[in-house]
Formats: sequence, structure tokens, C-alpha cells
Amino acid sequence: MLYLEKKEHRKKKKVEEEKARSCLMFHSKQALSMASAKFLYLVLLPALFLLVPTTGEVDLNFPAIFNFGDSNSDTGNLVAAMGEKLVPPNGETFFKSPAGRFCDGRLIVDFLCDAFNLPLLDPYLDSLDNPDFRKGCNFAAAGSTILPATASAVSPFSFRIQVYQFLRFKAKVLELQAKGGRSRKLLPKEELFNQSLYMFDIGQNDLAGAFYSKTEDQVIASIPTILSEFENGVQELYDEGARRFWIHNTGPLGCLAQNVARFGQDQLKLDELGCVASHNKAARLFNLQLNALISKWRGQFSDANFTYVDIFTIKVNLIANFSKYGFEQPIMACCGYGGPPLNYDSRVSCGLTKNLNGTSITAGGCSDVTDYVNWDGIHYTEAANFHVASRILTGKFSDPPFVDKVPFSLKLEFQA
Repeated sequence: MLYLEKKEHRKKKKVEEEKARSCLMFHSKQALSMASAKFLYLVLLPALFLLVPTTGEVDLNFPAIFNFGDSNSDTGNLVAAMGEKLVPPNGETFFKSPAGRFCDGRLIVDFLCDAFNLPLLDPYLDSLDNPDFRKGCNFAAAGSTILPATASAVSPFSFRIQVYQFLRFKAKVLELQAKGGRSRKLLPKEELFNQSLYMFDIGQNDLAGAFYSKTEDQVIASIPTILSEFENGVQELYDEGARRFWIHNTGPLGCLAQNVARFGQDQLKLDELGCVASHNKAARLFNLQLNALISKWRGQFSDANFTYVDIFTIKVNLIANFSKYGFEQPIMACCGYGGPPLNYDSRVSCGLTKNLNGTSITAGGCSDVTDYVNWDGIHYTEAANFHVASRILTGKFSDPPFVDKVPFSLKLEFQA
């Protein structure tokens, strides 16, 4: 069932239950299933807001997307490159099997591509799944950081490496296009590189990882160094002809079950939402400095377009008002082990079974994933990603805003 339709159904059901209680009547909960049939719905986002004029200029007419980031937008790079084990129920909501994403289904970047009438991005490092790069390429890899990777890092593909991968990709594409032949049919044309959107969602792992070995003050003090590395990478892309930049700020990492489990055992360290206050403070300061850097770029690169997207505000609002949007669990993981309040155990990842001290434990999925904001303690569910993407597409959470550029039609398709 369509997410928004299901949420409206749930609200009506709650009203009916209240009436039933007053009459001393009880009603059984009816199960909902999205996999009962194949169907396609259109969600017209203009119904969510009033169109107002804006002085900002955001050009949303582009032929392709090149994406850089971490697991929030990785569509298969880490799995392809490192043999990362990704098993069901990952991917089962939409793809029906693991699809390189640390999620039950689609990511924010998938929904954005769909809204912009572009195909889902193939990962740069996956050569076995018939990649088609005519409309862009994804360089994001789960676990990646902006700063150079350390020896113990989950991913060796830091932002600088991803930029280098793009540079090699572009050079090889131009070489193959010049030679001609069949292979060029699945490659972007030369002029596309200057016209495409360059999208970024990275930085969360720099902050989250630093808290394991640094104090709050030390993490905050490292932010200028992190952003300096980011600036160098963006400069290289600009020098290669990139002119359209779409940059997500970092989300409320203190609200992830993984961080609450590790750093939130002391209730005094949690905020009013049940999130780790120090982590969210660092994220806010990171975002302030990132926004300032982008403002600097606007003055420095007058021929480029920079769009800053406030992911943090969208996600905090979702967590604070989860029931309003039809969710029941804002922090607890759907796929995990341990039960309430977090259902998260760092020793066993989603879908896997491990033997711990003679006991076999399995991190299994929940009965209804659309009740959950969080998928596995670290990443969001498809339902939550859809909500975030729909809010992005209102244009009201971007600098500059682009509410005058909508409507978008965001398609949702579920297959039996």
C-alpha cells in the first residue's frame, strides 16, 4: 500500500479505536500488505504546500547525476569492492533481495533520481550487473569519510578517492568515446559532464567515528579540517568542469540506535528526543560551517550553482513528530537483535546469525517495516527515506529554495 495512504488509514483507525473504547468495544487490528499486488501510484507533492515565489535560482534541468557519499547513498560500491555480506531482509521491500543498499529498499538518492526522471544510479565499482552510465554514476561507498581512511576504516574509499575515481571514469569515458565502438553506447557523452548535477552526502562517518576516540570538544575542533578536505575535492571537480552542486548536510547522528546504545547509557547524555546530545551538537556545528563554506563558494565560483539541502532539519522533525507522519518507532531498529528500546546489538548485523558465548542469535526483521524510521540501527527504512525525499522536493529545505520549480511527481512502485 502507498505510504501516505497507509498513514492516513492508520490515523482514521486510531480515531475509530478511541470511539470503540468509550463504548467498551474492541476491534482487532487489520493487517496491511504492500506485496499483495503490483501497482503504481503518483504522489503530487504540490498538495503538501502552497506555491510561493522565491528569489533563489536553482536549475533542476540536468541530464545526469554523479553522486559522492557514504552508506546514505551507496547503491552497491562497498558490497562490490569489499565483498561486504549483505543478506535478506535487506532490499526485500522493493528489490525483493539485497541490492547493494543498507536498507530494506530504496534510498533518498533513488527517490530523487526518480523525481528527476533519471534511472537509478549504477555503482562505479560493480562491473557484473550490466551497468549503464549514460545518465550518471554513483561513487558513494558505505562507511566512507571525507578525511583519508585509516587502517581500521570500514571503507577505503574516502571522498578524495571517490573524486579520483570520477577523474579516471571521465578520462576513460572520453577515451572510449573517441575510439568509437559498442561500449560507448552505455557511456555519457562528453558534453554531459559539464551539464550534470554533482550530488554529495558525506561527513556523518567523520563525526560518528571520531567520538569513539575523541572528546566532544576534540570532535568539534576537527570540523574545519574535515571541511578543508571536502573543499579540496569540490575544487578538483570544479576544475574538471562541474558547475552544478547539490550538497546534503549531515543528519542527526545522535538519534541513531547505534550511537544511543554506545553513548547514551547515561540518561543525562540524552536530549528531549532520546538522542545523544553531543553527537547532534557536533552535527549542527558541522552543518553551520558547511553552509558557510558553500556561501563562500557562491562568491568564489560565480559561474557555478550550489544547492545546500538541510537533511538535519527534515530528519529531526520526522523523529520529533513520528506519529504525525504515521510511524510508530522513531529510534528503535526494525532489523536487529535485543528487543526494545533499541533492538540493536553491534555484534550482529541485520539478517545475520552469530554464535555468542554458546548462544545463537539472529538480527531479524520486524513485522511491519513501515512502522519504523530506522532500519538496522544506522540507516533509515525505505518508508523514512521516501518521507525525507518528499520533503526535499518541496524545495523549502534548500538554500536557495526552489518551491517555484515544482511540481514533481514521485512514483512509488511495489511488485508482488
